[in-house]
Amino acid sequence: MSNEVFRTVLFLPSQAAAETEAVITKWLIKEGDTFKNGQILAEIESAKSTFEFEAPCDGTVVKLLFIEGATASFDAPVVEIDTSDQSLKNAIPPAGAAKLPEPEVDMVIVDTHTADKVEKQVSILGIGTYLPTRVVTNTELLVEHPDITEDYIFGVTGIKERRWTTQGEKPSDMAYQAALQAIEKSGLAPSDIGGIIVSTSTPDVVYPSTSCILQGKLGIRGVPCFDLQAACSGWLYGITVAKGLVLAGIADNILVTSVELQSRILDKKDRNTYFLFGDGAGATVVSGSKNGHVILNEIILADSAGIGMARREFPGYEIPENAKDVDPCVRLDGKALFRFATESFSKMVKELIVKSNWDAAGVRWVVPHQANSRIIKAAAVKSGVPFERFYLNIDRVGNTGSASIPLALSEVERGLQKNDKIIFCTVGAGITAAGMSIQW
Repeated sequence: MSNEVFRTVLFLPSQAAAETEAVITKWLIKEGDTFKNGQILAEIESAKSTFEFEAPCDGTVVKLLFIEGATASFDAPVVEIDTSDQSLKNAIPPAGAAKLPEPEVDMVIVDTHTADKVEKQVSILGIGTYLPTRVVTNTELLVEHPDITEDYIFGVTGIKERRWTTQGEKPSDMAYQAALQAIEKSGLAPSDIGGIIVSTSTPDVVYPSTSCILQGKLGIRGVPCFDLQAACSGWLYGITVAKGLVLAGIADNILVTSVELQSRILDKKDRNTYFLFGDGAGATVVSGSKNGHVILNEIILADSAGIGMARREFPGYEIPENAKDVDPCVRLDGKALFRFATESFSKMVKELIVKSNWDAAGVRWVVPHQANSRIIKAAAVKSGVPFERFYLNIDRVGNTGSASIPLALSEVERGLQKNDKIIFCTVGAGITAAGMSIQW
């Protein structure tokens, strides 16, 4: 066998037929390193799986052609090497061994503010939450899918268990519990609330709004109430709208509640959705008259180019018995959402750091929408903020839609100190996106 050393390139190993690209979440080698056949070179995440990139030969790293966090297609070379393995002799290196360009970011962030920022300080006050008592483990769901394992579910979603409601429990019931807690923790009485916004994709009924139903449960009368539908971006949309109402002088204190009851609108046979979703509610009070956690900057936007990535054709929180002409279940394009969310999360985090005059090292926590742990991990790599400062509770509660950020924040706040820098970011059906920076 010849010991001639030659230069060539390596490609990511092909996965399922539908897979065309993957994210390089972590390189385990650097330029100049030597490696052995079978050594793990990188950790890779695609829309449907996580896997390790193993070396097919002995060799030396010449150049890494993609940075960590970049999305690489399976037909593009990812690393240039020197090797004497003659089985790779026919591989063709990229011309000039040039670094391949980063993929374009799909989500376009546009600053729509046309006037100077209003100097009045607006804050969020208490964080209230509610989770159903029923715990649903992966083991329970595997009854419908005996050909896969708990390790597979956790590897793809990052979820071990989620909370689902019991029969008879409605979205407004969960919203009420979260709202009561938020008002109490804000040091306010229900009579101090001057408006109610509920973000939900699963209302009690089409109308009256869930916010009006919540108003009745709280015993508040004569204040504006409306529902807001921005899917998983709803809580941050709601806070941004509430801030605008406060600055417009409509009310001093606006209750923003997010609630999702998704367990009853899932197709048990659909692996893209069945293991992901949980139920829950989160709430806060947005105030211009009482000091709290200051809202610094916000981003809300939508891009209908992604309108088919996450969808449901039928309203409500249950599937009707006679739904014949429409698909009543939640549907996701997992592959497209993975790439879109990864790029959008990271871009919003970087944009908010700039807008807030912060540096990445000073961010105490990024509290993202708990969409999928692989999405969050890939986004962290691109954002400049270490993954260790992205807070995740998805393993215990699943994807709770617009309620996921307040549910996670309620856990984070126990260890927060005054002036800690916090960033929120989310992507939802629409496709909607939102981000916010606050100072605790």
